[in-house]
Amino acid sequence: CLRRAPPMKETQISSIPGIPMLLAILAGFVLCALAFVAGVSHAEPIHIIVAVLGGITLFVLVCGFYMVEPNKAAVLNLFGKYVGTSKEQGLRWNNPFYSARKISLRTRNFESSKLKVNDRDGSPIEIAAVVVWQVVDSAEAVYNVDDYESFVHIQSESALRAMATSYPYDQHDDGTIALRSHAAEIAKHLTEEIQERLALAGVSVLEARISHLAYAPEIAQAMLQ
Repeated sequence: CLRRAPPMKETQISSIPGIPMLLAILAGFVLCALAFVAGVSHAEPIHIIVAVLGGITLFVLVCGFYMVEPNKAAVLNLFGKYVGTSKEQGLRWNNPFYSARKISLRTRNFESSKLKVNDRDGSPIEIAAVVVWQVVDSAEAVYNVDDYESFVHIQSESALRAMATSYPYDQHDDGTIALRSHAAEIAKHLTEEIQERLALAGVSVLEARISHLAYAPEIAQAMLQ
């Protein structure tokens, strides 16, 4: 049978403040330059070789710098292997062989397209929703799905479609939850439905609510009479 790979989980990784490291590297370049000049002036090849090797090493160390803005994270990997996530803000320095992918942890929202579905009674309706979400696990968002933003949009619309078919448009009997008359209950169900689908992508759904609800144009007049 096929074996599913275990999902990634975020691991915090420490980093070095970038400003002190930058000053140290600049000082190293100055020393290498002085050593090179001294080697050329006194015809000492060993000084020239040391200065050149030192300069190459410092150029490699420069590759370890990266910036982390507020409410963002840097997902670090080494030759394709995830090593950790850095959330410390500002200019940071880490292993120069790490590659950093920036990911936003800010709260975001989007409005789905208007979907045409049948409610529980089989009546065609149009429905759309606003979803408020944010990334809470950067490793899951980057490595568990191909494109987490597209995943959020597609799965949210899929959850909205599934939820809309579970309720009637209008309340016909006492105690029946309907799309139009029970906004709080519908929003709670929709939020839970979307969250269940997005848990694998390291995304938390803060709120989901219907933004558009109407009978489909072809039956709207008949149903509203």
